[in-house]
Amino acid sequence: MPHRHFSMLRQFHLADWFTLANAFCGTGAVFAAMRYLQEGGVRDLLAGMALIPLAFVFDALDGRVARWRKVASTLGRELDSLADVISFGVAPAALGYACGLQGGWDWIVLSYFVGCGVSRLARYNVTAESLSGGGDKVRHFEGTPIPTSLAIVVLLAVLVWYGRIGDALWLGQWQLGPWQLHPLVLVFALSGTLMISKTLRIPKF
Repeated sequence: MPHRHFSMLRQFHLADWFTLANAFCGTGAVFAAMRYLQEGGVRDLLAGMALIPLAFVFDALDGRVARWRKVASTLGRELDSLADVISFGVAPAALGYACGLQGGWDWIVLSYFVGCGVSRLARYNVTAESLSGGGDKVRHFEGTPIPTSLAIVVLLAVLVWYGRIGDALWLGQWQLGPWQLHPLVLVFALSGTLMISKTLRIPKF
């Protein structure tokens, strides 16, 4: 039997489309950050930040829809993780960079943050079955879930609103060796470290 065009899309469940909407929002936030750096319109930056809470809503809804429809798949789980990497890993880092976290040390910290998010999601996918105790539901998270980076985006939005970005970035900057470090970027370092914690366990409701 010949394969039909777009046969993969035909296999998607309703929940998967909510997951793709999550990824769409995250990608839009990255483009908004790029547009701000190109044209300097603060409205673009705020619009990009507004897409992250929307991505969070879609991320919450895909799980609820999957449980409502009683449909779960390995493809859906992988889609969810990949979408989360974009919306709650790459996008917050891009928005932080656009806000002024552009020193050499900042690049390293932002890359560390994204790497932690990727590692956190990969570990979750590998250990989900054992954490669920043989059931359908994971009882707790090891480390903070990557969507908690939404809190960082909210902080950045407040700074944008009060004009505390760029040269006026809150906490200023330090010159450490050949590169600059903005102390604000340590919020990303803390978030990433909490995500990959092995001992921190958070109940999943």
